[in-house]
Amino acid sequence: MPNFSIALTGLKANSVALNTIGNNLANLNTTAYKEQTTNFADLYYQTIGSTGGNVALQVGTGTRVDSIDTNFTQGTPNSTGTNTDVALNGSGFFVVQHDGEQELTRAGNFKLDDNGNLQTSDGLSVMGYNVKNGAVDTTSSLVALSVPTGKTQLPRSTTQVSFTENLNSTATVGTAVPVSETVYDSLGTGHEATVTFTKTAANTWNYSFSLPSGDATGASNTTGSLTFNSDGTLATPTANISGITFSGLNDNAADLSFGWNLYDSNNASTLTQTNAASSSNAKSQDGYASGTYKDFSVDSSGVITASYSNGKTDVLGQIAIGTVANENGLTRQGGNIYRVSEASGQIAIGTSGTGGRGTIDASSLEGSNVDISTEFANLIVAQRAFEANSKTVTTFDSVTQDTIQMIR
Repeated sequence: MPNFSIALTGLKANSVALNTIGNNLANLNTTAYKEQTTNFADLYYQTIGSTGGNVALQVGTGTRVDSIDTNFTQGTPNSTGTNTDVALNGSGFFVVQHDGEQELTRAGNFKLDDNGNLQTSDGLSVMGYNVKNGAVDTTSSLVALSVPTGKTQLPRSTTQVSFTENLNSTATVGTAVPVSETVYDSLGTGHEATVTFTKTAANTWNYSFSLPSGDATGASNTTGSLTFNSDGTLATPTANISGITFSGLNDNAADLSFGWNLYDSNNASTLTQTNAASSSNAKSQDGYASGTYKDFSVDSSGVITASYSNGKTDVLGQIAIGTVANENGLTRQGGNIYRVSEASGQIAIGTSGTGGRGTIDASSLEGSNVDISTEFANLIVAQRAFEANSKTVTTFDSVTQDTIQMIR
């Protein structure tokens, strides 16, 4: 008698294939969705005899779903212009945290919650490396990344100033050359510091630092003398000057004390004396006023940087990238989330562009890698296979009916 279970296994297996294809098509526009393929395997065989050559005669008992594999090839990154969106260009996954457990996702459509925490669309924390002493510390444990929305960046008092200046060697004695630069005290108040170069003799100039009247009540180490060699280079002082101090500031800030860099990192003097007109080519200082948070950005290595209204930036952290030995061993959790299993191996965590991990495309999202034309072709094949197995059932039914009719 025909074995109906053979056809039923084909119906069941091809039903799974149709569901898989339908799920692929349903997720055609799902961010970073990875298409799946259903693979079949035959079932055990029944031996019903053997040939004269002692070769076993075997009859199969149907089919089963052997595996549902995931295609982890990259989808096309699409620019969104949204700074919370990131796409991985290459291998790896973003690391997220769910109930204290680390999970993985390719979908970088992140968002900020009310407290500035960087999260997935379902509220899972995006994990990364923290900052220590102004730089990302990739040796530390992962932390939930956040952005300081609404934060005010504290001011920085000026500690160093530098002037790239030429003084006219043909200037008459008594000629004064003032150069100004804004410096900042501990409260972020800007003060226009002026250094006045006054020629006192051939190749000799005095200098004097000052603040506007009323900005400070006291000053120390603000005056001195400069001498130049016959080739126009600075002869003395032979080192940078420190301890230029203004006290009793009008905003009650701490005493403003800074150094003057007369020499650059190559030990070349920033001051010269030639017969060219006195001129200031560059000036700089390292202080700044306070600033309010404006925005943040992510670079190709996943480093998150906040920008402030004072033009300054802060490094906030770096997005972690995880890989596993066997991607097809990951368990799908829905919501674009994958969980590790014994088959996948544990997460190897690192940073973008290292250890074979992909780089990050900022303000972009990875598209689904579903190929609609391939899925339609697969759909036709699976439909025909299902219909063929349905036909097998009706044929078996007809044979059974004929057998029953024989005894009537």
